[in-house]
Amino acid sequence: MQLHDVWFVLIAVLWIGYFFLEGFDFGIGVLTKLLARDRTEKRVLINTIGPVWDGNEVWLLTAGGATFAAFPDWYATLFSGFYLPLLIILVCLIVRGVAFEYRHKRSEERWQTNWEHAIFWTSLIPAFLWGVAFANIVRGVKIDQHKEYVGTFLDLLNGYSILGGLVTLTLFTFHGAVFASLKTVGDIRERSRRLATRLGAVAAVLALVFLTWTQFTRGDTKSLVAMAIAVIALLGALGFNQAGREGWSFALSGVTIAAAVAMLFLTLFPNVMPSSLDAAWNLTVTNASSSAYTLKIMTWLAAVATPLVLLYQGWTYWVFRKRIGTQHIVDAH
Repeated sequence: MQLHDVWFVLIAVLWIGYFFLEGFDFGIGVLTKLLARDRTEKRVLINTIGPVWDGNEVWLLTAGGATFAAFPDWYATLFSGFYLPLLIILVCLIVRGVAFEYRHKRSEERWQTNWEHAIFWTSLIPAFLWGVAFANIVRGVKIDQHKEYVGTFLDLLNGYSILGGLVTLTLFTFHGAVFASLKTVGDIRERSRRLATRLGAVAAVLALVFLTWTQFTRGDTKSLVAMAIAVIALLGALGFNQAGREGWSFALSGVTIAAAVAMLFLTLFPNVMPSSLDAAWNLTVTNASSSAYTLKIMTWLAAVATPLVLLYQGWTYWVFRKRIGTQHIVDAH
């Protein structure tokens, strides 16, 4: 395996980590409208991710930076061709971070309500658009012989990509509901588990259709194995959720996301961004990568930095591992 293949795998792992962690972040944000009955319960939900949401976004920054350094042509074509949806995602992530920090700064009803609306929409929109973006990458987009995207924004909105967006939205929301039941106590925990059952059933149907579509059009034996793991894990997550085993349910919902993302990357390889105009114009791990020297330097840096990132993030989750409930929320002055 050459270094450009290694970095394709590493970038896939970074995206898997991002969707695993940020997935329940987005899900919690959506649940502030779907699950919480009052402001206190919204504060409980937000507090479950309060210590970790910003650390989860490190995976996105790292994935973007790794793509820029390891596959500059892929980065350039992706970020220019998908400029509008990626800009919308970026704005949502900025506003979402501000909303988390500023929501509690003032006690006025209108102030807090507006920021809570912002948390909901800036969680829902990226959860949907990430699915649209990755579905288009797998499906192929209009790339010409100069490695430039020549399509329009509307070309990105097709049946396959919209289905992909619905899959990520429902799957992340299910992941968030399981996380909420794992991190809370009392009535909100029970309602989280019941809602997770309904969300998981919808996500399972959509995911099965999307993954089957992907497998039949672009898959091979390896992607079929990943698809089987994703489906079995999702069914297992639903079963453990019904049994009240939130830890196992959360672990398996995470495996579902990891296996589904892995399947998409397996269907891509050795391409990184296929052209729907001519297969000869596909961006591949070979023609889109940096020099061997650059990849070698990056590999040494990653070998040093990655364990440190994993250690501090694991420590954060361990410190804030306890459940919370409405009784732990201090009344606002």
